[in-house]
Formats: sequence, C-alpha cells, structure tokens
Amino acid sequence: MSLRISFLLSTALLITGCSRPDSPETQVHTAINGIEAAAEARDVGEVMAFVSPDFRDGYGRGPDELRRQLYGYFIANQSIHLLTRIDELDFPTADEARVKITVGMVGREAEASDAWDLAADVRDFEVTLRRQGGDWKVIHARTGPAG
Repeated sequence: MSLRISFLLSTALLITGCSRPDSPETQVHTAINGIEAAAEARDVGEVMAFVSPDFRDGYGRGPDELRRQLYGYFIANQSIHLLTRIDELDFPTADEARVKITVGMVGREAEASDAWDLAADVRDFEVTLRRQGGDWKVIHARTGPAG
C-alpha cells in the first residue's frame, strides 16, 4: 500500500511541477532567445513581435525607425550569426526586466562573393523589457561597443 501512495504522490508532484508557469528569469531568457533566432532568420516581423509599441532607443527613436534599421541590416547581410551572453539580469519590479547583453554579430555581406568576406562586430546592449499582455516586450535598448 505504501508503494501505491508513494507513486500517487510522486505523480501528483510531477503534474503540479509541470503545470507551474516559467519563472520571470526563464521567460526573459526565452524572449531573448526568440529575438536572437528571429534576427538570425532575418525575419523583421518576428523580431518586431518582441518589441513594444512604446519602444524607444537611446536616441529616442521608436519602433518604425527600428524596423527600418533591421530591414537595412538584413538586406546588407545575406546571413547573420549571433553569439549572445547575458551579463546581468535584474528585476526592478515584477513586470520589468533590465538586461545587459554582450552580442557577437557576424554577417556575410550581400555583395560578398567569397564566404570569407565577413562583417563582424561585438556590442554591449542594455535592454529593458516589460511584461505586456503576458509577453515580455522590449521597451528600451541602448547599444555601444563592447568594453
């Protein structure tokens, strides 16, 4: 009888554990991974799905300007590969996350005839995400050379 009770308790704990929503940290990591995958796929619409309509960058530019920058970058680079490292992740409030990310970007330029004609850059990003409608959306981003 004790084996049967133990099995039922173990099953109940597994079901309860599986139904628990992801932690905010996991959700933010998932959003950042989604942005990275969308950028590598050169999918402007998918990248913008992670961007809030309230977005502003360090220069005060909004989502429309970001969309145009992404189009230009994706046109200029036939292939994009990103290596991301989250350096810091803080939650000043339950619905806001501040992330410092180092991103290594390698892209093969559109007019390059040789696979060795690569454009490479390493940048630091300070990104603020806010939970909106259950999803984490980028509301602010500032970038600069890695340092």
